[in-house]
Amino acid sequence: MDVHEAIESRRAYRAIEPIEVTDGLIKDLAYNASLSPSCYNNQPWRFVFVKSREKLMELYGALSSGNSWAKTASLIVAVYSRKDYDCIVKGREYYLFDTGMAVAMMILRATELGLVAHPIAGYDQDKAKKALEIPEEDILITLIIIGKHSNKAVSSLSSKQMEAELKRPPRKGFEEIARII
Repeated sequence: MDVHEAIESRRAYRAIEPIEVTDGLIKDLAYNASLSPSCYNNQPWRFVFVKSREKLMELYGALSSGNSWAKTASLIVAVYSRKDYDCIVKGREYYLFDTGMAVAMMILRATELGLVAHPIAGYDQDKAKKALEIPEEDILITLIIIGKHSNKAVSSLSSKQMEAELKRPPRKGFEEIARII
């Protein structure tokens, strides 16, 4: 699969089934994220790969009700950082941008491996940080739910979520997101 193909086939599916999580898979995803560019090569991203049943159950308790579908995941990646891990240039804080690029690399690699890597924002940050022992001063940016897409798992979704499974949600047109000068 080439990069364009991975970008085209990447979807934030919610109907997922568990996968076998090996240390090799985790290291592969982390390595590909680590290849991302960052300001002065500071690499401000930090990840917690959650695969133990006990920690997953604790983390499930931090999910919002709209993300109950994520409870079928056998791997969740917590992504965090803080501004002093990266450049601040004339007031511009780069840690969120640089961490986002690393997450994109991880998501594309997961896609290439035939997996779904769905980042979410619907969780209680304090509960999740406590469960994962993430320092209080760090920002938990997202949780990435990783699994295999499954048509069997759609029964756990709301009608709106089911609709989004069937076709890619609309994308804004060029004129809305870009301009040529």
